[in-house]
Amino acid sequence: MTIIASLLRNAELPESPTARLDIELLLAAALGKNRSYLHTWPERIVTTEAAATFDDYLQRRRRGEPVAYILGQQGFWKLDLEVAPHTLIPRPETELLVETALQLLPATPAKVLDLGTGTGAIALALASERGGWQVTAVDRVAEAVALAERNRERLRLGNVRVLESHWYGALAGERFHIIISNPPYIRATDPHLVAGDVRFEPASALVAGTDGLDDLRTIIAQAPAHLEPGGWLLLEHGYDQAAAVRELLAKHDFEQIESREDLGGHERITLGRLTC
Repeated sequence: MTIIASLLRNAELPESPTARLDIELLLAAALGKNRSYLHTWPERIVTTEAAATFDDYLQRRRRGEPVAYILGQQGFWKLDLEVAPHTLIPRPETELLVETALQLLPATPAKVLDLGTGTGAIALALASERGGWQVTAVDRVAEAVALAERNRERLRLGNVRVLESHWYGALAGERFHIIISNPPYIRATDPHLVAGDVRFEPASALVAGTDGLDDLRTIIAQAPAHLEPGGWLLLEHGYDQAAAVRELLAKHDFEQIESREDLGGHERITLGRLTC
């Protein structure tokens, strides 16, 4: 007979920097409960089936597989999103893009574009906060488009449309008040690509050429053709890329250019306004 307290006490994830949290999330999922249940009912008996599921989860995590992929879900903003190995796992630092977009425009009707939407995290977070915004979310990967659409349907957000498009490819003639993106921005030779959770994420959502700026260059160069006068472009980028992104924005006639720091003190996003 196995009880919850015993499983929590004996489980080990020596390579994980968030071992205790990982263990609790995996056990709660195996039991079909939330994390608070584990501490409220530590003496509850765990079925053989649930214990076996938990052990399988632990083995997968020990091999480095991200918890989000094991459980098929990840929290972002105020939403619980379905995730899968063909999309990037939404991360807390990307919420800075959402916060900034909400600050820039009032809660009046506006058209918003999320480029490279993946799970739909940014688009769905914005749509959930601004019912008057019409949000377009695009991704070039068909599986990602289907996943984002499932998340949209489950969250019942009727002010979002999800399209298959390589950046602006399917948006000829359309203009938006805000364009927002968390594109690939990692250098092809970055050693982090073979370490930690990133090993399991799709390279197409991470890598952008030798300097990590290829996709940012494309997005910035083509943005003026898709922004309304006075429209904003908001971009997430690497911790050491802010100066390069500011330079690219200035080159393409953006104004009011600034970078903002994430909670770790890194310049994580850069924005600019097209005033002409």
